[in-house]
Amino acid sequence: MTALLIIDMQKGMLSPTLPPRNNPQAEANIARLLAAWREAGKPVVLVRHISRSATSVFAPGQAGAEFQERFAPLALEHIVEKNVPDAFVNTGLERWLHVRGIRDVVIAGVSTNNSVEATARTAGNLGFSTVVVADACFTFDKADFGGTPRSADEVHLMALANLHGEYADVRTTADFLGG
Repeated sequence: MTALLIIDMQKGMLSPTLPPRNNPQAEANIARLLAAWREAGKPVVLVRHISRSATSVFAPGQAGAEFQERFAPLALEHIVEKNVPDAFVNTGLERWLHVRGIRDVVIAGVSTNNSVEATARTAGNLGFSTVVVADACFTFDKADFGGTPRSADEVHLMALANLHGEYADVRTTADFLGG
C-alpha cells in the first residue's frame, strides 16, 4: 500500500509577499495525484505547518494555516500538524504508517528544499520506499550560503538532486498517472 503525503498546501503559500517561485503547474499536478489516490481508495495524508510564532501566517487561528480549498482533507484522510519542516518529527506519522502496514510513500507539496526535502530524507532513513514527485512540488528564489541569488528552479533542482538515489526516487506526475 502506498500513501500520498501532501505537504503544506495551505492558504499562506498563496501570499503575494513570498519570493518568486517555480513550477506554476505544481498545484494542478498535486490535485491530479490527490484525485487518483482518492479514486483508488488509497491512503492520503495531508500535512500542514502550524508555526510556533504568533506573527506567522501559519500561526494557529490564522487563515494562512488553513488548507487551500482543493486540498481540504476528506473525513477519512489523515491530518498531520507539524511545527518543524520534517513531517515525521513529533507527529506520530511514522507510527500511523506502520500501524496500517504502509511501507511506501509518495511526497508532493511545498517547499521542495524545506519541508519536502526534510520529510523525504527522514522517510528514506526510516526505511520507507520514498518517491518525490518533482512536478508536484515547488519552491522559492533563495540566496545560497555565499550570498549568490539562486532562482527557484535552481533551488528546486538542487533539492531534488540531494534526494534522488539516496533518500528517494524522484519521478513525475505522468509516471503515476500515465501522461
